[in-house]
Amino acid sequence: MIKVEDKLYQNRYLVDEGRPHISIKDVEVCRDCAQPCTFCCPAGCYAREEDGSVTLTTDGCLECGTCRVICQDRGNLNWDYPRGGYGILFKFG
Repeated sequence: MIKVEDKLYQNRYLVDEGRPHISIKDVEVCRDCAQPCTFCCPAGCYAREEDGSVTLTTDGCLECGTCRVICQDRGNLNWDYPRGGYGILFKFG
């Protein structure tokens, strides 16, 4: 049986250094949230820290929009697609 992580490893991701396509607007808003992004993001881009904050690492983001939908009621994300040529390149098969 093939694991999801093994399939994700086959994809390529070109990081746009210094220009993340997703950012958290206010880290304090995340402290008062249940932080579903930390367990719903299929790429594991969000991590809960010991101090209650959330860390976002966009490297490997699948650009699925899950975090965008989850955080919609709080509106605490800036979310755009990466610039042309950057981001995820899916390998099918």
